[in-house]
Formats: sequence, structure tokens, C-alpha cells
Amino acid sequence: MIQIIPAIDLIEGKCVRLTQGDYGQKKIYNENPLEVALEFEDAGLKRLHLVDLDGAKAKKVVNWKVLEKIASKTSLHVDFGGGVQSDDDLKIAFESGAKQVTGGSIAVKQPDLFEHWLKTYGGDRIILGADAKNEKIAVSGWEEGTSIWVYDFVEEYVAKGVKYTISTDVAKDGLLQGPSFDLYKNLQDKCPDLNIIASGGIAGIEDVEKLAEMNIYGVIIGKAIYENRISLSDLQRFSV
Repeated sequence: MIQIIPAIDLIEGKCVRLTQGDYGQKKIYNENPLEVALEFEDAGLKRLHLVDLDGAKAKKVVNWKVLEKIASKTSLHVDFGGGVQSDDDLKIAFESGAKQVTGGSIAVKQPDLFEHWLKTYGGDRIILGADAKNEKIAVSGWEEGTSIWVYDFVEEYVAKGVKYTISTDVAKDGLLQGPSFDLYKNLQDKCPDLNIIASGGIAGIEDVEKLAEMNIYGVIIGKAIYENRISLSDLQRFSV
């Protein structure tokens, strides 16, 4: 059964969504992210993808108090990302209640440090962020492109102990036009034992069903929930 992972993106402690990672295209959905997290929990969802967009820009964890509040006041399994760039950032995230932490930019720019985290905490707690634009890795809140093929990037890290990856097709994110099924199929073919978490572009429940049919491990859903394209009751049947 596919893991349903609703997303909360944070700017200035508020629940927001961006379109294609553009901070200029910001929409505030709720001033109180804890309220949103409690709604997810009440609907029977078990997980949460919490992204510190301020942190991604500042290159350090900023919204850790929101993480702490959600982790202490709900039973949600929180994976946290955005701005985790140092041992101190990672420690703050785990001490604030994150069950897993996603590293994307760090895995590109400081591979030795990311590998150290993998060895220290294990592949069950450290998720590889593999965000792609035209199948090339994008970093720093998607503000920077690279020439690294996403498939090679992920495959190399799987060999080093990565068990989970969150992969977003930047071109699809926030547009509600469907996810990049080809990207996930290609990742599956390259790394059959990897737990792939699809992110970006989910437009309706049929997208979730198709990813489930593909045996994708998990799906992150953000804007489709906030824009009422998918109801929380729609998602309950996937909850285990």
C-alpha cells in the first residue's frame, strides 16, 4: 500500500505553497501549521513531510520550533527537510522530533558530510532529496541547476546506503498537472530496491492510484489537498 504523505511548507512559521519553487509565487493557506497537521492526523493519516523553505534559502534550519510543536502535539511520523546543511542542523531536526531528515543540496555540495550522516544515522533516518529539472539535479530550493543526471546521482547514493529518496520534478511542482511518472519509472528501473517517494504535480486521486499501481513507495501531496482537488477522506482508504 502506498504511503500517503501530506506536505506542509513553511515560510515565517506559516503554512504556504509555492509554484515551481518560486518564492515570488507564494500562497498562505494557514497561519498555524499545527492546525493543519492535526487535521491530517484526525483524518487517519500517519505521516507528514515538513519543509522549511526559509531554511532552504538561509542554508540553515530556521523553523525548528514549528517542527517541535507538531512532533510533540501529534503522533505523525515527520520527515523534515530544508536548510539541513550541517551536523548542528541535523541535530536540531532530530532533537526537535523529526523521525527522518531529507538532505538534497548537501548531498550534492558536501557529499562527504552526507555520507557521514548515512553512516552515523543509517539509511532509515536519512532520506536523499533528488529534485530534478529536465532530469538534472536542482539544488538550493531549486534556485540552482546542475549538470548531474538524477538517475546516476541516486544510483551512486543507493550504493552508499540510501534506502529512501524523495524526488520532485521541479517543472511539475505546484501546477496540478500530474506528476512525472516517467521519472519515477526510470528511477525504479535503475534502483529496484529503493523506496521512492514521488513529489510534485499531484492533481487528483487518479494520480495517487496510478503511482500505487506502479508500486511506488510513497507520495507527497500538497497543493492538491489545499486547493480541494483531493479530500482527506479520499486518502483515508490508502491509510494502513
